[in-house]
Amino acid sequence: MRSRPGTARNEPAGAWHGRFVGPLLVAGVLVLGVTATLVTVGVLRGDQRVAADRVMDQRTAVARAVVIGETGRYRDLMQAVAAGLGTNARLTAADFAAATAPLGQAGLVGATSVAFVVPAEPGGVTATERLWRSRGAPGLSLEPLGAPGEHLFPVFRRSLNSGGAGPLGIDVSAAPEPAAALAEARRTGQPTVSGAYVLLGDRNLPEARQQLSFLFVAPVFAAAPAPGRAPPFLGWLAMGLHGRDFLGGVLSTASQGLLDGELYATDGSDRRVEVAAYDARGVRDLTRQASFPVADRQWTLLTGADSHYLPGARSDTPTAVLIGGLVITGMLALVVWILATSRSRAKARVLVATADLRAAEAESRRQAGLLSAIMASIGDGVGVVDENGAFLLHNPAAKALLGVADHVEGPEGWQEHYGLFRPDGHTPFPVEEMPLVRALRGEVSNGVEMLIRNDSRPDDILVSVDGRPLDPSAGQHGAVAVFHDITELRRYENDLAVFAGVVAHDLKAPLAVVRGHCENADDELADAPDGPEVREARAAMARVANAVDRMAGMIDTLLAYTTARDAPLKHRPVPLGPLVSDVIEQRTQQPQPAGTPPPEIYVGPLPVVDADPAMLRHVLDNLVGNALKYVPAGRAARIDVTAAPAEPGWTRVEVADRGIGIPPEDQPDIFETFHRATTAAGYAGTGLGLAICRRIVERHGGVIGVADNPGGGTRFHFTLPVAAAAGPDGAESARAALGRALAERAAIEQAALREPGREVRAAGTASAPPRMRGAGPAGTA
Repeated sequence: MRSRPGTARNEPAGAWHGRFVGPLLVAGVLVLGVTATLVTVGVLRGDQRVAADRVMDQRTAVARAVVIGETGRYRDLMQAVAAGLGTNARLTAADFAAATAPLGQAGLVGATSVAFVVPAEPGGVTATERLWRSRGAPGLSLEPLGAPGEHLFPVFRRSLNSGGAGPLGIDVSAAPEPAAALAEARRTGQPTVSGAYVLLGDRNLPEARQQLSFLFVAPVFAAAPAPGRAPPFLGWLAMGLHGRDFLGGVLSTASQGLLDGELYATDGSDRRVEVAAYDARGVRDLTRQASFPVADRQWTLLTGADSHYLPGARSDTPTAVLIGGLVITGMLALVVWILATSRSRAKARVLVATADLRAAEAESRRQAGLLSAIMASIGDGVGVVDENGAFLLHNPAAKALLGVADHVEGPEGWQEHYGLFRPDGHTPFPVEEMPLVRALRGEVSNGVEMLIRNDSRPDDILVSVDGRPLDPSAGQHGAVAVFHDITELRRYENDLAVFAGVVAHDLKAPLAVVRGHCENADDELADAPDGPEVREARAAMARVANAVDRMAGMIDTLLAYTTARDAPLKHRPVPLGPLVSDVIEQRTQQPQPAGTPPPEIYVGPLPVVDADPAMLRHVLDNLVGNALKYVPAGRAARIDVTAAPAEPGWTRVEVADRGIGIPPEDQPDIFETFHRATTAAGYAGTGLGLAICRRIVERHGGVIGVADNPGGGTRFHFTLPVAAAAGPDGAESARAALGRALAERAAIEQAALREPGREVRAAGTASAPPRMRGAGPAGTA
């Protein structure tokens, strides 16, 4: 039989097309969709692991920094209190109680008590007991143990954190760990920490309540009897620290209960032991180890955490992507099935193209909506301009900060339209210095301060602006700026500065009263018949007056330290020549000890710089004063002050001397707070002078450093911006001003040279040819 066209003979081809093409396409979509989803989920899981590692590193770094900061704070407090105790060679229980009172309010987590420990020879125990009973410890009973070469007895003690007073008079030399720490502190003159051990006062507790602890030790030295002689050793200031209480208190605060912690240290036999452990919730699946120095010991902190509880380390995104990917894959497979089995190939293609366009449009809208939501949620203001300065974007926070909703095209009108001024509130902010304009030129700017004042913002606000060129991946040239309101921050800083000034004034007022009473008492004693009692009274008045002067100096230094950090800078052109001449004149007019040779000073040509004159004067006064002070007895001080060009727009100022010098091991830390070089023993100082200098120079944008002087001594150097008008004429005017100042003093100097006094040599004078001399201070002011 003959079949009809389009029936049995044509059916297999149509049937094959309908039966196999659709399922094959659907299977391909399912395979690709599931594969892409699983790959994406795997990438997200990997990103989560990376994020968990990053968060763990950050948390561990914070915990390590907190432990280092706390132990450093304990060490610094101990060192400061020990320095205070050393000012009184006849230390009493009342003196000890007054000096250690601040430790009770210092929040020393884990600290048990602080004690004053003294040495005693085996044959001098009774005499030692009698001495310290007479100084305020009437019930003291010294109990020597064993036969060591030297007994070690705590004679005064203060309880901290309700740790109990603890026994007095017990022989610490019986325990090797604290005895070794005490011996090392006396040998080095620096704070030390003992190996891990159970405190002697805790050994009577039940074993479950005992914990490994440490002893922080600071040596106490009296003032040197004469320059160049070693200061007398008085004893040690020792503080007990419970390891478990310390670690738990520090980690619970630093990690917010998210990190496990184990603290390891060495015991008296230099064996590594676990001192304390702190447990957080969850099962530990992330661990980190950090080692750090504590005084002369090395501690190790082992941290762990459950990544499920670390913020930012885990999220439900992979699960959501997996579910969403499978759903979308199923939907695409369904769409493909419908399209593949449709009768019209053309219609199927149109539907596929339309579906792609719709998906792309939906994705674009989603991305745009997400970007808008992010920009609207950011608390800082964000502004984006194109290469012509036309604004492409201003988020709500930026509009709120600027107070102006509409835009002005072109940078030329920004200052007037938005009311942009320098922080002084009067000078219009130059267009070429605006962060967005600088970013259009390819420059990066950070923390540029602007004051905003316009009709919508009559109350001035101060903002900090960061400017960056727009990333080329955006496909358009331009710039982006981020605004941050710092009005309250500056107001807070100003309040702190005012508060510091008031506190300094209120503290110095009673000191002035005490000083006046001392002078009155000294005047009264001047008319009294000479005798042992009168001489003792005069010596006591002198000691009180010296203590008052030291306290007043410390208050002035602390106030200067605060001012150097928080006070606003008042930039203006400052001729360095006259300023250096005035500082030297003020310093050299101060009384010098009998027999001290006059100083030799050389001042080279100095430029005009852009700086705060008051703060710059403080830097020069510290460096010149150190060069005059840290000189061996009987030797003349020699100082060279010179300047040389640095990078464009900057000058490098050097102050060189030939004093006692700074050891190389102390030079990296000489600008740290309260750090004093080992060669400074016997010289008065607070350890803040060079720290203040560094703050002032860095706030001017410069750097400060120290190096050995080839001729012996020290050479300090720092950089400053050159004033805009300080070209050749400005330098000549500075040199002329310095020459006039030195000429006015010539007659006085000639008269002073005939008797003990001083010698000042400057470039261009007839007193001496210009030459460089150096050797510097021991590192503090």
